[in-house]
Amino acid sequence: MAISLPERTTTAVGSLTPREIVTELDKYVIGQGKAKRAVAIALRNRLRRQRLAAEIADEVTPKNILMIGPTGVGKTEIARRLARLAHSPFIKVEASKFTEVGYVGRDVESMVRDLVELAVDMVRAEKGEEVREKARTAAEDRLLDLLLPPPRPPAPGEDPAVVRDQSGRSRDRMREQLRDGRLDERVVEIDVQATAMPSFEIIAGSSVEEIGVNLKDMMGNMFGGRSKSRRLKVPAAFEHLVAEEQSKLVDMESVSRTAVQRVEQTGIIFVDEIDKIASRDGGSGGRGPDVSREGVQRDILPIVEGTTVNTKHGMVKTDHILFIAAGAFHVSKPSDLIPELQGRFPIRVELEPLTRDDFVRILTEPRNALVKQYTALLGTEELSLSFTPDAVERIADFAARVNDMTENIGARRLHTVMERLLDELSFSAPELTDKSITIDAAYVERMLADIVKNEDLSRYIL
Repeated sequence: MAISLPERTTTAVGSLTPREIVTELDKYVIGQGKAKRAVAIALRNRLRRQRLAAEIADEVTPKNILMIGPTGVGKTEIARRLARLAHSPFIKVEASKFTEVGYVGRDVESMVRDLVELAVDMVRAEKGEEVREKARTAAEDRLLDLLLPPPRPPAPGEDPAVVRDQSGRSRDRMREQLRDGRLDERVVEIDVQATAMPSFEIIAGSSVEEIGVNLKDMMGNMFGGRSKSRRLKVPAAFEHLVAEEQSKLVDMESVSRTAVQRVEQTGIIFVDEIDKIASRDGGSGGRGPDVSREGVQRDILPIVEGTTVNTKHGMVKTDHILFIAAGAFHVSKPSDLIPELQGRFPIRVELEPLTRDDFVRILTEPRNALVKQYTALLGTEELSLSFTPDAVERIADFAARVNDMTENIGARRLHTVMERLLDELSFSAPELTDKSITIDAAYVERMLADIVKNEDLSRYIL
């Protein structure tokens, strides 16, 4: 029989070929065809695995990917967009944080626990949407109970059915007014849950983690919550009541089971800065306060190989989680990783540094292009902002030049350049009488030329 996997994943990308996945990624990330090709194959292989018999599927492990390239070339963005495309739980962690003072060996498992929490939030939101209409109906009835006086008892000799009919007609009229927005200015008093005690966390050793005790949750369940009254306008009260009804209708045990399953079968963990722990000497020559880099690698290794991590939502197997590692590898090289970890990243792709022509495309082509973002932002001030083609060319020129003069931070340089370019407009936009502004090459030159010419100033400003 075929293995059972989350339905949402199959329906989301089941019809997409690797070529079509690359096309989707092209809408957000410029260039880097090799990396896109690698992640597209990895995603498609997950779908192929779903179609296998269970005994074979268990043996098919994810082909983890190692991305090699300088900062700002799209490594994180490719992984993040892939996860969104697949509706997969996704988390990014910095490998270097595990070398900080105070590091505890089992802390590496926190990446899996955090991924589970994200998956729980995803599934809870999905289940909440499924019951939203039912929750809205229940919230509407609760709100009408607050807005209407309680039904009066029938008078002696009065037909109870007539009283109920009158009360029903009054309730229907009030419901109509509520839906039409005629009661939006009314204020109602509702009970909301308040925290019974201040929340706190205890950072303890591995024994507590092994037991899986979450002290905060345990104490909260023990003492329960108390409620307090709040006065809210009808729309705000309605949304609050809808959220309460949704939480009642959603089965959290089912949410936890689904979330764990989704993490196990479709989760993606992006381990950035893995080159920072690629050292055979234990980091700092094996001396000093820093944790051994090789030791961090050996702690990460079981999770990548496949192990079972204890979370408050249950045991989670990491055997089929897709790991995407990334690093610049300026000082170290992939071969500096311990051999066991190297072998767990069989797919290696090198991302190319971005050129000036890439910057031109990044500014205008993607769905989230910077030019489109700033145009939309200033459009909220009723300011019509437009960029001429030669302005875009000059912006790209300046960004590429500053990257060459100072530290090369890739496409992130465009953010600093654009902020500097539009600083004056962003500040004065609400006060401008001329609501139509065209950014041309001359404007770009005037705003940025002096800074770019001064290398020292560029280091601090751009």
